[in-house]
Amino acid sequence: MFKPKSNTIKRGDDDGRRRLRSVMGSNVSSLGVAGLQQAVKLPKGEDKNEWYAVNIVDFINGVTALYDPLRESCTESTCPVMNAGKQFEYLWMDKDSADYKKPVAVPAVTYINLLMNWIDDQINDDAVFPTDPEKPFPKNFEKTVKNIFKRLFRVYAHIYCAHFEQVKSMGQEAHLNVSITFMYFVFEFDLIPSKELVALKDAIGTILGESYASKIK
Repeated sequence: MFKPKSNTIKRGDDDGRRRLRSVMGSNVSSLGVAGLQQAVKLPKGEDKNEWYAVNIVDFINGVTALYDPLRESCTESTCPVMNAGKQFEYLWMDKDSADYKKPVAVPAVTYINLLMNWIDDQINDDAVFPTDPEKPFPKNFEKTVKNIFKRLFRVYAHIYCAHFEQVKSMGQEAHLNVSITFMYFVFEFDLIPSKELVALKDAIGTILGESYASKIK
């Protein structure tokens, strides 16, 4: 069976990025779930791309922690397509891959494994995610970030629609707090097109409130 390269995403760090990560952590700890909306805001005087880079690693690891316990039940036979209910099917495409230059339907587990390996390649490409704090981010960095967030959202959408009862039965609700932070981050920086969010509009309304669901058209 296809396996991702690693269970968690790691990248080079420095004092500045460790400080930013501690800012988010302390915000979440002090404000609690009710204050997550404020916790995701860009700290005054900080670079937005640095804020993206620091938080995206934590969000990726959060998705991995939520999905890994589901691997035995999310198989090629139980989830033959990557979807969120009957209305939304997600195709995999990677223009740099020989096999996926055009969108292709794949099982959910294959999609997620391909996604994590693709993200791993992005994170560890110094031209995309520079590890040297003196080196500027590429001009298209936000475009890359938006693509990562869009695809991570699809994993959440699949989990909510296909495996939510299993998540609850395994006591994995704590990891869903990461998904709440993820969604607040998405709305704060407008990272995912509204048409992509429709798949979880009802859940977003329930968890974040109707003021957020009303933004999804």
